[in-house]
Amino acid sequence: MSNSEVTLASIRKARTRLDGAIYFSPCPFSPTISEISGEPVYLKLENLQRTGSFKERGALNKILTLSAHEKKRGVIAASAGNHAQGVAFHAKSNGISAKIVMPVMTPLVKVNATQGYGAHVVLHGDGYDEAYEEACRLAESEQLTFVHPFDDPVVIAGQGTIGLELLEQVPDLEAIVVPIGGGGLISGIACAVKETRPSIRIIGVQAARMPSMLEALKVHQLTTIDSNPTIADGIAVRRAGERTLKLVERYVDEVVSVEEEEIASGILTLLEREKMLAEGAGAAAVAVLLHRKAKLKHKKTVALVCGGNIDVTLLSRIIQRGLVKDARLVRLQIHLSDRPGSLHQLTRIIAAHHANIVELQFDRAYYGVSLGDTLIDVTLETRGKDQIQRILEALAGAGYRHERVL
Repeated sequence: MSNSEVTLASIRKARTRLDGAIYFSPCPFSPTISEISGEPVYLKLENLQRTGSFKERGALNKILTLSAHEKKRGVIAASAGNHAQGVAFHAKSNGISAKIVMPVMTPLVKVNATQGYGAHVVLHGDGYDEAYEEACRLAESEQLTFVHPFDDPVVIAGQGTIGLELLEQVPDLEAIVVPIGGGGLISGIACAVKETRPSIRIIGVQAARMPSMLEALKVHQLTTIDSNPTIADGIAVRRAGERTLKLVERYVDEVVSVEEEEIASGILTLLEREKMLAEGAGAAAVAVLLHRKAKLKHKKTVALVCGGNIDVTLLSRIIQRGLVKDARLVRLQIHLSDRPGSLHQLTRIIAAHHANIVELQFDRAYYGVSLGDTLIDVTLETRGKDQIQRILEALAGAGYRHERVL
């Protein structure tokens, strides 16, 4: 194949090349997401890959096409985590040394996993772009082969093998929702699908805080955007790829964006309702469906759950905020008389309304509390808005001054 082109033929060759080395991930129907979204939805579970994301497809395809001389010298990559793990794992599996440059603030779970797969990790820069520049410098100075995370036709062809699988797994498929960072994943899938069945609708999704592909599409040229923090760190890319922009313009029907809260709800819905762990980027496509951000009109749709490597601290925060948003967790500030029995009287009211106290905190010195009084922060597990309202009414009826902490 031509090393400068992505074609249906190159994607088919990649599939043959990867056969047996990459997990043929399942694509089950999701009654839950279908019911919420109003579309018949299937989930392509690339979070179940050995390294937790689709990235190893493109990484391995690149590694398997290296010359003997290139393999001997070793490879280098820049990545916020998933591409790093894919390169590290498959380089080691093929007896090739790998060096990975990662941003300084990369989640520890991804750094540790990359090192665990045998790569030498270099932490450099505040974001992907700085890590990329350092990786390019090291590639030249140390004569290493650079494995680009998205703007390489061989890598794109590897990611495109997902498209071929989807055509087999979902009969009468009508639409696919795919997360976009630099654009390698959607470029490969869209090429494979559109060159086979042009009627299938391809929809891309970006984090609203990092919409580099959306901005490039507006002006039909590459644009570098400002870096902003997002829980979808796997698709937080300031500048789309030159090849990927052309492929997206050619094959992709629509690109939309999702907000942080929408991504978080996608993560929580997958975790609670589907018993499935997804990172921010991995839940972005599901977020589009949950919040009805795309023009689908009841089409049989696949949402790509493209990765599951999420930092447990971030996951904990997402769960907590999700519980608050769903009125299953509430915090109240309540004024009490500072005398024996006051707390007991308060907890009797809470218990009578079947709420569970999970945290208590007293304060006598701050918040302008009068002498002889105390202020208590109480966090409750609740069953919804109606129960919370009944508790608030009971507190008011008993004469307690209180307010809800939002």
